[in-house]
Amino acid sequence: MKTLSLIKTLLIATVLVLAGCSGVSGVAKDEPGLVLVAGATGGTGRALVRNLQAQGYPVRAFVRDIDKARLVLGENIEYAQGDVRDINSINAAMTDVDYVISSIGAGQKDPENGPEAVDYGGVKNMVEASAAADIKQFVLVSSSGVTQEDHFLNKIMNNVLKWKFKGEEVLRDSGVEYTIVRPGGLINEPGGQQGLIFAQGDTTTGRITREDVALICIEALQNKSALNKTFETYSTEEPGVNNWPALFSALQSD
Repeated sequence: MKTLSLIKTLLIATVLVLAGCSGVSGVAKDEPGLVLVAGATGGTGRALVRNLQAQGYPVRAFVRDIDKARLVLGENIEYAQGDVRDINSINAAMTDVDYVISSIGAGQKDPENGPEAVDYGGVKNMVEASAAADIKQFVLVSSSGVTQEDHFLNKIMNNVLKWKFKGEEVLRDSGVEYTIVRPGGLINEPGGQQGLIFAQGDTTTGRITREDVALICIEALQNKSALNKTFETYSTEEPGVNNWPALFSALQSD
């Protein structure tokens, strides 16, 4: 079964278009709607905010401390103060929101901000608030390896991947249109330069830049081929241009 799963994964995995342009979109999108970004001050969150703004999306950053967030994200953005562990603060931030992208992750110093409270409880609160607000799409940044109970990250980070998977399950069962992105190991290097692999089955992994994860999340917005799908993603060894419609269309729906 593992062999068949791996074959299926590799068959589905990647469609790369080697061309001389910066990217291939091919998806007609409506006017950009307001995007609420949770985890906006983290490494991936900052890349999300930057690229959303570059593509013309109005952005509302959901942060715990607006003054500190301004030092990271600047003034040219709307802020909503709250905590993913407090659903009332999330509900208050949902006014007029069309899309939600969550790149939240547990802290390692505060037990009350651990994986169960954030990667599961925080995601659960975000999903429930999104359902109540009738948003159009929820994009969740999760992680590869979430179905592997003996993964080393579970051993050193309080079962973080197990809690991330439980958060995924809440979203899949919610009735909210969604896309779940499971990146491999995150690296802080420039994005948009390498071909990307999309895979399913949680049997393979690799590394990927935070910038590329952000680009994937944004390409998923308003893309019907990305709806209600869960997939792993990582970079290839070679530079390449990514055919986004083909990558999303090759994936199986959940």
